[in-house]
Amino acid sequence: MSLKTRGILVLVIGTMLGVSLSVGGALLGGRHTAPEKDLSWEQARLFAEVMERVKRDYVEPIDDSVLLESAVRGMVSDLDAHSQYLDETEYQDIRISTTGNYSGVGIEVSTLDGEIRVVAPIDNTPAARAGILSGDTIVSIDGVGVDPDRLHETIERMRGKPGSHVAITIERDAVTEPLEFVIKRESIHVASVRHEILDPSYGYVRVSQFNETTPEELSRAIDELMEQIRKRDGSMLAGLVLDLRNNPGGILDAAVDVSDLFLDSGVIVTADGRTPEARFTKRARRGDILDGASIVVLVNRGSASASEIVAGALQDHHRALIVGTETFGKGLVQTVMPLSKGRAIKLTTSRYYTPSGDSIHKKGISPDVFVDGPGNLPSTASVDREGDVQLIEALERLRNLGVMHSKAM
Repeated sequence: MSLKTRGILVLVIGTMLGVSLSVGGALLGGRHTAPEKDLSWEQARLFAEVMERVKRDYVEPIDDSVLLESAVRGMVSDLDAHSQYLDETEYQDIRISTTGNYSGVGIEVSTLDGEIRVVAPIDNTPAARAGILSGDTIVSIDGVGVDPDRLHETIERMRGKPGSHVAITIERDAVTEPLEFVIKRESIHVASVRHEILDPSYGYVRVSQFNETTPEELSRAIDELMEQIRKRDGSMLAGLVLDLRNNPGGILDAAVDVSDLFLDSGVIVTADGRTPEARFTKRARRGDILDGASIVVLVNRGSASASEIVAGALQDHHRALIVGTETFGKGLVQTVMPLSKGRAIKLTTSRYYTPSGDSIHKKGISPDVFVDGPGNLPSTASVDREGDVQLIEALERLRNLGVMHSKAM
C-alpha cells in the first residue's frame, strides 16, 4: 500500500472513529460501542483497499482528489434521487437557479424509477417552445447516453453558453421511436408569474416555478388585476384561476408565502425529520389578498414539490377547488448545507405533510375535479381560451362557486 493511500486510510479511520465514538459516548459503555468501532475500522480498510486497487490497476491514471470526490458524490447520491454533493461550480449554479437566472434550455428533471424524467419544461423557454413535455424520459444528450445516477451531470450537459446548441433525445409514452430535439441555449431569466383578465371579472395567474421573488411577483400581479378591473367597469375581482400546471417547484418558503397570501389562518405545511431544524410547522398569518373571492387551482402531472404544498394547503382548508390531474408526488424537503471551499451538499432532511397530515410523496395530490389535458402548455404570453379544456372547466367552476367567505363590509 502506498504512503499516500496509507495516509488517506489514517484520515478516513480517524473520521469514522470520531463518528463512532460520538455515537458510543451517547450509549455510555453500552454493548454496541465495540462492534461500532470495529465496523468503522473494517469499512475504512475496505475503502483504502478499493482506492489502492483503482489507483494501481484502472485503465487510466486517476488523481487522488478525483477519487475522493467521487466517493463523496456516491455516498450522498446513493441516499435518494434528490440528495447530491455540490462542488464550487455546482453550488454557485444552484444559488443562481433560485433567483431564476441561468443559461440553458429551461427544463426541470428528476430521477424516477431508474430513469431521468422531465418534471416540466419552464414557460417560454427553448425546451417549452421545442415541444418537450412533462413525463418525457431523457435517454441521451448530444448522442451520449445519460446516467440516472448522475442527475447533476445531465443537468450540466444541457446547460451551456447562450447561442450554442444541444441535442436531447427523449422517449415518450405512446410514441414508438425516440424523438430528438436540437435546442438553442439561451440566457434564461424566468419571470415566475404572468397574469391576465378572463371575462368579465375573473383573473388568471400562472406561476411557473417558486423562486425568491415569486410571492412578491404574485402579490403585484393580483394587485394589477384588481386595478385593471376596477378601472374598466368599477367592479371587483370576482375570482382567480391559479395555474400551477407543469410547475416543478422550487423554494419551500416561497410556497409557504404564496399559500399565506390566500389564507387567514391555519397550518400551511408541516415537516418531520431527525434534527430540530428539520421539524417545523408553517402557519398562515391573518390577511387574505383576495378578501374571500373564489379560487380554482389548476394542476397536472408536472406540478411538483412546492406546487403541491400550495395546492395541498388550499385544498385542505377548502380555500380553493383543485382541477386537473394527479400531481407529481414529491414530498421531500432538501436543505443545501455549505461546506468548506465553496462546496455544499443538498441533503434530504424532511418529509413534508399537508395540513390534514397526509404525505403526498410518490402519491401526489388528487384533484377535486379530474380533467385530463395536454402534456404541454402554450409558452406564449396569453392563454388558450378555446382549446385549453382544463382552463375552460376551471373558469366554469369559478363562475359557479361565487364568493366563498368574503369579509367585505
